[in-house]
Amino acid sequence: MPNTNTTVNAKTYQGGLDCLRMIEATDKPSIIDAMAEIAPDLARLAIGFVYGEIYPRPHLSLKERQLITVAALAALGNARPQLKFHIAGALNVGCSATEIIELMMHLVVYAGFPAGLNGVFAAKEVFQERGLKFDPAPQTSPAQNARFHMGWDALSRIDGHAGEQVIAALADVAPDLGRFIIEFGFGDIYTRPGMNLLQRELVTVGALTALGTATPQLKVHVHGLLNVGGTREQLIEAVIHVAAYAGFPAAINAMLAAKEVLDEREPEPKNAAGSSSPRGRR
Repeated sequence: MPNTNTTVNAKTYQGGLDCLRMIEATDKPSIIDAMAEIAPDLARLAIGFVYGEIYPRPHLSLKERQLITVAALAALGNARPQLKFHIAGALNVGCSATEIIELMMHLVVYAGFPAGLNGVFAAKEVFQERGLKFDPAPQTSPAQNARFHMGWDALSRIDGHAGEQVIAALADVAPDLGRFIIEFGFGDIYTRPGMNLLQRELVTVGALTALGTATPQLKVHVHGLLNVGGTREQLIEAVIHVAAYAGFPAAINAMLAAKEVLDEREPEPKNAAGSSSPRGRR
């Protein structure tokens, strides 16, 4: 017999149900029937908590949340059904096919070509199932010298000193790796149309949070997100959002890394006695 004592606030559950209906574009979300015979409480908890408590939080649009979700699931690479579900959901809330494909190409830099390729194949299936015709616009590659200068300019503007330090640290051990980061990561990928820089940094933070294996790089892209106009609140919400898809440990570790960057960029003010004043008391 299923446990009927699971406590889910009725108002929160209804709000989550409405949100999920919008994302899935259906009156009866599929998770309800899918879990009915084995774990109906899991469906109620997912709807009430993920869609009823996390998704309605402020500072990120529903479109931004779906892009972060797709990035996290594609980077993890172990949840293809959910990845396809959220690719479809992203389209349902206003993301374009171009943005989805650009997101997968962007992930190549942070999660590798296998993750990007598998993400593109999953997106292709969703497009075909929906009868969505997608005509990619091939981008011409600039000359090698131009790639480096374009990449360096983009890296400096986006990641600033934190990114430049990474390249400098590679100079005496693997200078070609630094060059590849500049030319391919920033010269070829970041300069492509299809997603703006804020979207790119949000999905980068989402992917690196989910992976949980690249804290130094996550910190660089926390700087990057803030450097391209993202806010402290958007950063925090992006990390909280990933907790639903990669787990609380991954989100906690990412939040602690983000806090280090925020404290570095926004030192706590000194009070009259010369000691730090907690931000929460200002």
